[in-house]
Amino acid sequence: MDILSRISKCLQEGEEELAGNLVREAIAAGLAPQKILDDGLIAGMGVIGEQFRKHEVFLPEVLLAARAMYAGLDELKPLLEKAGIKTRGKIVLGTVQGDLHDIGKNLVAIMLRGAGFEVIDLGNDVPPRRFVDAVKETGATVVGMSALLTTTMPVMGKVITLLREEGLAGRVKVVVGGAPLSADYAREIGADAYAYDGSKAVETVSALLR
Repeated sequence: MDILSRISKCLQEGEEELAGNLVREAIAAGLAPQKILDDGLIAGMGVIGEQFRKHEVFLPEVLLAARAMYAGLDELKPLLEKAGIKTRGKIVLGTVQGDLHDIGKNLVAIMLRGAGFEVIDLGNDVPPRRFVDAVKETGATVVGMSALLTTTMPVMGKVITLLREEGLAGRVKVVVGGAPLSADYAREIGADAYAYDGSKAVETVSALLR
């Protein structure tokens, strides 16, 4: 098994320390940082994402894989930055104001990072203005919002209204998700897409930025 396949495999098995060691080994062997990222780390998270979608693995396995991925990324990040390699896109992510639930949102962040996106995670209980300010500060082209309470769902509409008022609606795509939401509700508030889980979020964001 070649080194990139081993990196992918150790992510799938949640081997955090081994992931960092193997990435260092790949760098020392002269492999390009982008290739290590794409064919090692992202490939491994892609398998985990697909297994999660099919309910073949569950949240603990995804979290272990994410820790292994971050260990590998820590080794690669300086080289990627030095080479000026761009991510697949920047995404501002957060759970809306009044809602403290963040397990689903955290999982989406893991999946998106694992797919090569840069995620600006604002946490939970995020006011509408903070989403808009973060877009302006970072140049993000996607906003992802999560809500688990029906009482906080209307905050998503307020964020979309603010984006329009700031002239950002055409440039910035909005994806919403969370247990009480639906594709119909996303359309109703003017969101660009609805994603029901982490794997779907990666697929949806990829399609919006294509």
